[in-house]
Amino acid sequence: MAVTKDIIRTLIKEGQELIENIELYDRPYDFENKGRYVLVGIRQAGKSYMLYKRAKQFLTQGVDKAEIVYIDFDDERLLGFKAEDFDLILQTYNAIYDRKPLLFFDEIQNIDGWEHFARRLANQKYQVFITGSNAKMLSRDIQTTLGGRYISGNVFPYSFAEYLEAQGIVLEKEWQYGKQRFTVQQQFDLYLHWGGFPELLNYQNKRRWLNELYEKIVLGDVILRNRIKNELPLRMIVKRLADNILQPTSYNRLANLMKNAGFNISVSSVADYIGFIKNACLIFSLENYTSKFVEKATVKKHYFTDNGLLNVFLTGGETLLLENLCAIFLYKKYGERLYFYNKNIEIDFYVPDEEYGVQVSYSIVDDETRRRELTALEKLDGFMSLKRMVVVTYDEEETVHLSNGKIIEVIPCWKWLLEK
Repeated sequence: MAVTKDIIRTLIKEGQELIENIELYDRPYDFENKGRYVLVGIRQAGKSYMLYKRAKQFLTQGVDKAEIVYIDFDDERLLGFKAEDFDLILQTYNAIYDRKPLLFFDEIQNIDGWEHFARRLANQKYQVFITGSNAKMLSRDIQTTLGGRYISGNVFPYSFAEYLEAQGIVLEKEWQYGKQRFTVQQQFDLYLHWGGFPELLNYQNKRRWLNELYEKIVLGDVILRNRIKNELPLRMIVKRLADNILQPTSYNRLANLMKNAGFNISVSSVADYIGFIKNACLIFSLENYTSKFVEKATVKKHYFTDNGLLNVFLTGGETLLLENLCAIFLYKKYGERLYFYNKNIEIDFYVPDEEYGVQVSYSIVDDETRRRELTALEKLDGFMSLKRMVVVTYDEEETVHLSNGKIIEVIPCWKWLLEK
């Protein structure tokens, strides 16, 4: 069925009422006054919230709600909408109002070719805010088409600090020395296992909600979007990635595992599948800082964008969850500047331009584990001269003094995640 002006008119009206009436928790994000934005992230991370927040800011500044156009391209009434239909939005609005609208487009990746319309809007001096659940929206090709007219950014589920604030937990000064410490530890255990999707806070049966979200992502954003005919190998690859959080994984090894399971799948197909999974923002990948160019592209460590989605595949698995959570925290902060280090020594996370090395170990009470983690950081410091060395644990804390006068900080994860 063709999308009509009446449908668009209804959606514009509903969007204005939604923006006017919605109540928001003040999640921090600094928008430039005149900026246009493309915000990308996994489904349910809070991208729509960012649009609502920006629109509400305009209303508090005196903008009339009639100037707001909010369209959600996940709406079933827009099935069949194509790139050539975008003009219908402006035509419908201009038939009602004699002014220039502020445009908010949610999940626009559903419409192939959206970026050409977005560039035209920028050329015509519209202020536009766009979200999507496909990492390709931040690719060089898309950014070239947009011509530098948009500010791009990633949206992740709640950080641990946001998770606490969303539940009304306001940390006091020196909270770690008082009773609040135990509240934080209790909440951290939930955050470690179930992750930070904002809507998940409203549900008792968190595993069922996460399972349903995973299915929506895999079916809608991976299988259907990429026209995958045989979905079982793809699902098995995701499971293998979950099982191998702690180790670098090569495309060759995954292809061999698939063949052993009875699937005749090529290395290039494995690479394509992982690309599709990354584009759906389900995972992100880190390269080995010491690898040669070819290995950098084909042997990586893969982490899930949220611990709750990783936990869908695990029974127990606290060690994997702890490292995945640390990876998320560091990746949000450093992005493509974050690596792992694997050449004679193994370091979980390394930020070369910050001279920062991080090891993750659930516990270092065991002498052999303690020696391994501390010695690896000390050796990396000998190669690279680190400014900061940290071992993140579940709940252990101490300061280790090295012979060269430097220190290694052993920090509980719940405390490290809340560092200012």
